[in-house]
Amino acid sequence: MPIGSDPVGRSRTNSGLAEDLLIELNREAGVPLHRQIEASIRAGIRAGRLRAGASLPPSRTLAAGLGVSRGVVVEAYQQLVAEGYLASRSGGYTQVAASMPPAADGAGSAASTAQPAARAPGFRVDFGYGRTDVSQFPRAAWLRSVRSVLTTTPNDRFAYLDGRGVPELHVALCDYLNRVRGTSSVPGNVVICSGYGQGIALLIQVLVRHGARRIALEDPSSNDDARVLAAAAGLDVVGIPAGPDGVQVDALHRADADAVVLTPSHQWPTGGVLSAAARAEVIGWAKDRGALVVEDDYDAEYRYDRSPVGAMQGLAPDQVVYCGTASKTLAPGLRLGWLVVPSHLVADVAAAKVLADRGSPVIDQLTFADFLTRGEFDRHLRRMRPVYRRRRDALLDALRAHLPDLQPAGIAAGQHVVAWLPPDLDEAAVVTAAARHGLGIHGLGPYRIAGTGPGGLIFGYAILGESAIAEGVALLAAAVQEVRGS
Repeated sequence: MPIGSDPVGRSRTNSGLAEDLLIELNREAGVPLHRQIEASIRAGIRAGRLRAGASLPPSRTLAAGLGVSRGVVVEAYQQLVAEGYLASRSGGYTQVAASMPPAADGAGSAASTAQPAARAPGFRVDFGYGRTDVSQFPRAAWLRSVRSVLTTTPNDRFAYLDGRGVPELHVALCDYLNRVRGTSSVPGNVVICSGYGQGIALLIQVLVRHGARRIALEDPSSNDDARVLAAAAGLDVVGIPAGPDGVQVDALHRADADAVVLTPSHQWPTGGVLSAAARAEVIGWAKDRGALVVEDDYDAEYRYDRSPVGAMQGLAPDQVVYCGTASKTLAPGLRLGWLVVPSHLVADVAAAKVLADRGSPVIDQLTFADFLTRGEFDRHLRRMRPVYRRRRDALLDALRAHLPDLQPAGIAAGQHVVAWLPPDLDEAAVVTAAARHGLGIHGLGPYRIAGTGPGGLIFGYAILGESAIAEGVALLAAAVQEVRGS
């Protein structure tokens, strides 16, 4: 039977049967072909027709069988890799992943309870934030570092270590952070943790032991880490309004806080950058009060249209804790994070880490240290910046074309963009209408501490192809038109 027809002779204009893989295409449906390919493969995996580990046809072979361009198949494969349904293997092979995303309500892929940005069921396009393109993980370079670690590491490194982690990673991180982020870090002040969530939890524990009563957070800010953990530890939480230039420092002076958590290089979610004058004023506030500044260096490595912004820690290492992770740069599943802690708090933070889990996995730490030392981390970032920049540019182009009255902000860096809504659009109504149109997107409202402020939408673009981004903005435009017409 020829590829592209079925036993009853339907032509390829409506469907296609690719060798070793059944894909039904309907060119009259008005749905992009790559989306139809994604849906068909996704359904086959969920139904068990495509078993874990099964190899898919090469993109060129599948494209020829379906009568589409190879780029259409490549985009479909890449999206499914990003979602976790497929895995890319060395040599260009694509296979069904060993484990697939969990199902929700028996149909769509689930929204994780621990990750508010996870893909929700039924969305054609999901602008969920906080995700990185794990399909681009540098497997070959990482494997070289793993092999080097396993063949050269002294035996004693595999025994119990203190709570700060392995010395090799302390040295490698300090070399990198001092060179690239402008920190003033020394190996003895580094504590390795399993990500920002654990890092901020350790710091909050130490703050409470030292008698802290109140912690200040940017408003808006994430609602699944510091805010929840601080409240659970009995701290009062106060929001400090954040705008285009970061937090309003005069409000910080009035807050009577013992610590403040900031994302000064790319405020989450608004994208504001804390000015040099404001940074100096925050540090002066911390010195006068004996308070602590917790610097979450969120998205600092991905910048596109601006000069690098150095870390605050380099200005005042005795007042600032620097927090960094590999989650946005490599993969969140590595569970690798680090704190550069003022000298007088190192012992307490390390003790809290030991109490939490007896220390992070040694082989992963040593592998990352080797990866950093070889320059592989720098090379990976240089390769990924233009990838994310193209996706950001596709988003901005689509917004200009379809929704010119939305005002993008925070576009110069990171993996997401905030777009402010005009006064006639209600944020919650737009989010709800977007979901009806098959679009997943978050508003700013749930992340406000005071509960007031202009409406805005968060566009996460890191794992979306350029055509998916354009499709998503078109869906949003239809939702906005519905809201305005109601």
